[in-house]
Amino acid sequence: MTSAGPEYQPRLRWWSHLWRIALVVLISALAWSVYAKPEWDENRALFWTDLLLGIASLGLMQLRRRWPLTIALVLNAFMVVSGASAGASCLATVSVATQRRWGQIISVSIVGLVASASFTALAPTQVGGPEPAWVSFTTNVVFTIALVAIGMYVGSRRELLWTLRERATRAEQEQELRVAQARTNERARIAREMHDVLAHRISLVTMHAGALSYRTDLGREEIARSAEVIQTNAHEALTELRGVLGVLRGQDAEDAKNRPQPTIGDVPELVADALDYGMNLDFENGLDERTSVPDATGRTVYRIVQEGLTNARKHAPDAKVTLSVSRDDTGIRVDIRNPLRVGRDGTTPGAGLGLIGLTERAELTGGSLRHRINGHGEFEVRAWLPCPP
Repeated sequence: MTSAGPEYQPRLRWWSHLWRIALVVLISALAWSVYAKPEWDENRALFWTDLLLGIASLGLMQLRRRWPLTIALVLNAFMVVSGASAGASCLATVSVATQRRWGQIISVSIVGLVASASFTALAPTQVGGPEPAWVSFTTNVVFTIALVAIGMYVGSRRELLWTLRERATRAEQEQELRVAQARTNERARIAREMHDVLAHRISLVTMHAGALSYRTDLGREEIARSAEVIQTNAHEALTELRGVLGVLRGQDAEDAKNRPQPTIGDVPELVADALDYGMNLDFENGLDERTSVPDATGRTVYRIVQEGLTNARKHAPDAKVTLSVSRDDTGIRVDIRNPLRVGRDGTTPGAGLGLIGLTERAELTGGSLRHRINGHGEFEVRAWLPCPP
């Protein structure tokens, strides 16, 4: 049988101490009262020994939790000459039994039975004559079994309550971890959405604003066209930002859920816009228009292409960008390459957050995304997303 450890022994409140002491005193007083007069009449030394050991047992029983086995053995040994120790020895026996260690229980029970039998043999003759030995022994055995049963019940109940508290504490901690993880995931999702919404538009604004700042040979029509691009993309960025903030505040949540999301079918339009804005782009579309792609996968493909073109526009303006989107038996592959080049004054620094967000998006769909500088001195982004035929 399992044994209860120290963690199952709760600290007793003052009320618990009080009623235990009262019960011990009551049992000891009853036991001592039976033999007090015969002891006084026949053996004064035994009378005082009985009384003094009974008083000492009240102090020793306060140490039963620190040294349960030792105190129980000592108090039961007192029973050889002290009936006034009965209450304390009973409490000590129950205390040992709460730990449910059979070796200790048997040891204390044997000492208690031997001590009780010895006290019965040594005590003065009671009024009405002595009880038969077998009656006294049987009574002591039954009483000891009752004490052990009470102790084991108390120990089992303490363990059960401790286990329930531990489970509740563990469940609360796990819930806190789940909430913290959910918050972390939500922050990451918000960061991805904010980046995806703003980076593409702002990079276009930055590129055209930079061109206006350093090119003095632009004609009136080209300046007007660049200004229109800046105005259009700034307006779109603000509109999309308001949409994201509205969702974060809980406003228009249902409209945001039902708002059309980009899909893989919007990739050609994204490429066409990039070409219209003057990007040097070579696009190889290996997808059939009839290709069926899950919405989440298609949206991730769109975001990868969008971020790849945005990075190329920021870090290698006017450089040739190669984009390939294809599909095989396992999934969809996206390859984006552009030469490394220091951007002009209109370029913006990058922190790599977009690539981090894209990697997370790809992994959420079960795919992968890698970026590196290849052997040709090109920055390369390669993504694979599972999409069985």
